[in-house]
Amino acid sequence: MIKMHRAFLGLAVLLMSAQSMAAEYLVKYRSPFGIMSFSNKVQVMDQHAAGQLVKVRIPDGMKVQAMVDLFSNPNVEYVVPNVKLKAFTAPVEMNALKEQWAIKKVQAEAAWAKAGNKGSRQVVVAVIDTGVDYKHQSLAPNMIPGYDFARNDSDPDDTTSAQNPGHGTHCAGIVGASGLVDGGIVGLSPEVSMMPIRFLDERGSGDLNNGIKAIDFAIEKGVEVISASWGAAIPRSQAQPLIEAVQRAEKAGIVFVVAASNDGKNNDTFEVYPAKAGLSNVIAVAASNSNDQKPSWSNFGKATVDVAAPGDGIMSTLPKDKYGNLSGTSMATPLVSGLVALIKAQDPTLKPEEIKSLIQATGAKVAIQTACDCRVDALAAVETAKEKKMFVHPNAATVKAGDKLQFTGVYGVAPFKFASSAANIGEIDANGMMTAKADGETVVTVTDSRGVTAQSYKIYVGKPAGNNPGDPGDPGNPGGDCPLGDEMLCQIICGVVPDLPWCQK
Repeated sequence: MIKMHRAFLGLAVLLMSAQSMAAEYLVKYRSPFGIMSFSNKVQVMDQHAAGQLVKVRIPDGMKVQAMVDLFSNPNVEYVVPNVKLKAFTAPVEMNALKEQWAIKKVQAEAAWAKAGNKGSRQVVVAVIDTGVDYKHQSLAPNMIPGYDFARNDSDPDDTTSAQNPGHGTHCAGIVGASGLVDGGIVGLSPEVSMMPIRFLDERGSGDLNNGIKAIDFAIEKGVEVISASWGAAIPRSQAQPLIEAVQRAEKAGIVFVVAASNDGKNNDTFEVYPAKAGLSNVIAVAASNSNDQKPSWSNFGKATVDVAAPGDGIMSTLPKDKYGNLSGTSMATPLVSGLVALIKAQDPTLKPEEIKSLIQATGAKVAIQTACDCRVDALAAVETAKEKKMFVHPNAATVKAGDKLQFTGVYGVAPFKFASSAANIGEIDANGMMTAKADGETVVTVTDSRGVTAQSYKIYVGKPAGNNPGDPGDPGNPGGDCPLGDEMLCQIICGVVPDLPWCQK
């Protein structure tokens, strides 16, 4: 009894502390009919039907009782804090020369020559960020109307400050600056349509609710690519409504290109979202420098980061017809978004997961830990799409023992023959279904009816060699079970203080 008393005494102090300030939460409801039954202890601030979400504010002193009421409502699926998402920013360096080493490194000019075009304005890339200076001389020809969820109006202009040098404008230039302005710059896909969607404010910060609304706006407008150079280091449980938004983009066939973040950490063990959404349409991007090395600040991860791209000292557009260098995975991400747009212009029938495999299969091998250990190569990627050279899909993956992966040869002619370099690790049948058998790595070879052969990169079972992603197939319950013996009480507390260990499920 004494031990129980002490436990609840500590709990009482914790709850009193949690009640001391007002906070905003996102409530996921199971059906729209229960919205009006919310407790009068919460203030409804906003509603987002596409995500079945309601943003609520809980006044001071009512947090615990409001959580009890919310969790007692059978129509409530979950409650998460309305956390802040931030642009992955870096310092500005002005450079009058406007040299673009990244364009040369990825062989963009040769890619345009091979394609016979520089993209297509039929392909729409949503730049979800701090907004875009859509009147910028190097951007205006490729801009189409967007929206501002930070100010809730139709003017998604980029507002600068000490915290935001023009992050969204810079990202847009990397995707698709026209290259038509003397002394200006050119994007990876200079012929493209870019939709500016603003939810990050002039400080480079925006809330979870508006980030989700921005994604659903892009889905509603039918874009082909979303470029997301932002995120938050939060547990997966708190990121659930954001992951569900990315999943809606997946169902809509939209490629979601996202920055791996600038913490210098291994994302296989570090929680950052939406980079770790882990969905088939997600391409998580690390940064590389001019020497094809990883800058110290770039995140990485063989199980959870898909590819690297130039992101160090990248020249691009800044508001008010200016140009400058920025660094970050934020800069690497729109370059990949521009490449995806360029690939889509060559073959609009490619699925998001196939585009990811194509980029990995054609990447230049570098010593940066990603799933493909590679940096994007625009020429090789465009050549493969244009000439329909067979490549293996999936091209790189990390799975757990017992998982199954379906392989195929994209652009190949059926029937196919499949082989695994280590059948004891990954056993593959005549139809291309691989069953993960034991920890290790294997390579899958596909041969089509013409005798054309292609190989995957390393398919890891368990964890990549020299890496420690934990169990990539099952995040499990790292925080342990409810320590209070009352699961409902634990759920209530987790709704108030979601960073407690047992809440990280």
